[in-house]
Amino acid sequence: MGARKRISAEQRKEALKTVSFAKLNNVPTSPRKMRYVADMIRGLEVNRALGVLKFSNKEAAARVEKLLRSAIANWEAKNGRQAEAGELYVSLIYVDSAAMLKRLRPAPQGRGYRIRKRSNHVTLQVDTRNENKN
Repeated sequence: MGARKRISAEQRKEALKTVSFAKLNNVPTSPRKMRYVADMIRGLEVNRALGVLKFSNKEAAARVEKLLRSAIANWEAKNGRQAEAGELYVSLIYVDSAAMLKRLRPAPQGRGYRIRKRSNHVTLQVDTRNENKN
C-alpha cells in the first residue's frame, strides 16, 4: 500500500473511533423494502425511532430496531454512561445492496425465468444533539 493510501486509511479509522455506529450485513430483504423503513427513522430521536419501529407493520422494521438498539449500546459503551432521553438521534442511516442470489423458475415452452433474490447491508449511526449545535 502506498504512503498516501495508508495515511488516508488511518485518518478514516481515527474518524470512525469517535463515531458510534452499527452495521447489519447480508440481510435477506430487498434494499428497496429496507429503505422504506430507513426513511421512517432518519433524523429522529432514538426513543421515538424505537417506538416507530416497534409498531410498524414492515418485516424489516424488527431487524432495524435490533440494529438501533445495538448502535445505542455501542454509544453507551464508548462514552461510559447511559443515554438520556432526547440526547441521541439517528444521524445517519443508509442501505446498500449486497450479493444477489440468482435462481431459475420454470416457464412455459421449456424456458426458464430468472429470479433475483436480493439482499442488503444497513449502516446506522447515532450521535448526540448538543455536539452538532456547537
